Amino acid sequence: MPAALAGGAAATPAERPPRADAVARNAIQLVNPGFEDGLTGWRVSSPTGDAAAAKTEAGGASSDMRLTHWAGRDYSVTTSQRVTGVPTGWWTASAMVKSGGDLDATELWLWCGDGRAEAGSTVAAVTEQDDAWVRIAVSAFSTGGNCTVSVATNGGAGAWANVDDVTLERGRATRDIRGGDLSSLAKNEDSGAVYRDTDGSVADPVDLLADRGMNLARLKVWVDPADGYNTGARVAAAAARAEAAGMDVMIDFHYSDRWADPGAQGTPAAWEGAPPAEMAGLLAEHTRDVLTTVRDAGATVDYVQLGNEINPGMMWPHGQTWDVDPDDGVSAPQWDNLAAFLTAGHDATREVFPQARTLLHLTNINRGIDSLTWWFDEVTARGVPFDLIGLSYYGYWHGSFADLQEAVSTLSDRYDRDVIVVEVAYPFTLDDDAPAAGNIIDQPSELVAGYPATEAGQAAWFRAVQDVVASAPGGRGLGVVYWEPAWTAVDGGGWDPADPTSGNAWENQAMFGFDDRLLPLVAAELAPDPTR
Repeated sequence: MPAALAGGAAATPAERPPRADAVARNAIQLVNPGFEDGLTGWRVSSPTGDAAAAKTEAGGASSDMRLTHWAGRDYSVTTSQRVTGVPTGWWTASAMVKSGGDLDATELWLWCGDGRAEAGSTVAAVTEQDDAWVRIAVSAFSTGGNCTVSVATNGGAGAWANVDDVTLERGRATRDIRGGDLSSLAKNEDSGAVYRDTDGSVADPVDLLADRGMNLARLKVWVDPADGYNTGARVAAAAARAEAAGMDVMIDFHYSDRWADPGAQGTPAAWEGAPPAEMAGLLAEHTRDVLTTVRDAGATVDYVQLGNEINPGMMWPHGQTWDVDPDDGVSAPQWDNLAAFLTAGHDATREVFPQARTLLHLTNINRGIDSLTWWFDEVTARGVPFDLIGLSYYGYWHGSFADLQEAVSTLSDRYDRDVIVVEVAYPFTLDDDAPAAGNIIDQPSELVAGYPATEAGQAAWFRAVQDVVASAPGGRGLGVVYWEPAWTAVDGGGWDPADPTSGNAWENQAMFGFDDRLLPLVAAELAPDPTR
């Protein structure tokens, strides 16, 4: 919760707030938004007597100065500015921030209306990973009158925050998509997995997650998997179940018999030997068949993902884009084939679900924005139709929050498409519930700096990703999908469709603990309103 906005002494005399006639059509100019004039225009308050914990110093995001909150003991301090004459409507306060030393210590608040009847807040992301500035934004509804923008830090000794470039603009920053990939749930349940609410009572995991605010289920589909899961019929049943719980549905076509990612984009065995033009037809037929099966099961598909993490292309070597090997029968990247495959999938989707939005999914943000624009430049130059851009973002592999925000903003602006982060996850422990399989993330050195492998650390990281996406400049980050929140450890629920004993190396990143109970902290971050 924020430090008190009342009480304490102003660090400098506050100047008169902007008048109503100074309000621009889409923004209100705050007094001294970049702290170039010290704390002029801002009021500092502290119920613990730590007003000196707020100061200005050199090193702003886009100018010479910044606001800093810091103290060598536990402290609470708020720096705020009151604005009068704010017209009726949604308004968004934003700021460039860096922070560290504590989880959840610093929040950006926007209060509007007498008695602060309308308020919103967002937590500053911990940026210890690379100490780069990140934009955060929070919205509140003004009924016409006064609003207060405030930065509040309530932290332990050494908790710190830097703030710069504070703005107040019309509009609303929202977390529209709060999804979960439930692809392994059916296999897990058939293998004996049990799911419990926080009180220990057995419950349906789809209902549990939907009740907490999950509003989209992502479901992968394979062409001919060895274990018989993730087929069209299985996906149709899962889609109907998710929709009955109130979720939208995203179908994730891997166009493979098993996992497809940057290291493996295998062609379905039944399609091998066909020329590329015929493969495009087989892909279209597969897409139509799966979507028709879902429709016949009574479910509606809202999003269709054409391929999974397809930076290197798909259906190697026929649609390959990098690491071309002459021994595979290709001597150059197969962009034209890839474009034909993606177009075939898009057109088949439109035949069955005309309203569904198609999505192209890349990963490896850590390789730099050029590695993403290079790919999209190639497919857009060939006229590939698609509606949305999808990204994977695992903080322990794919760079910092600043890298993520740059990707969301740059891609949405350059290609005029909204962006969904369709895969994220973080561990709540480094312990292993299935030691024979090991965990993919199991060492402290693998974690994101500032975010421990605890229930609180998992929840804080998930919230930060959602807020970073929603706050990305341009306002075109639609939301985030958590990857496999229900993939707990159970015999038979392994990752390899050809080996039921393969085990699960992901259970320490699920949203259910080793006692099968829903983890309340991370589940709370599925709520549609991030206000604290």
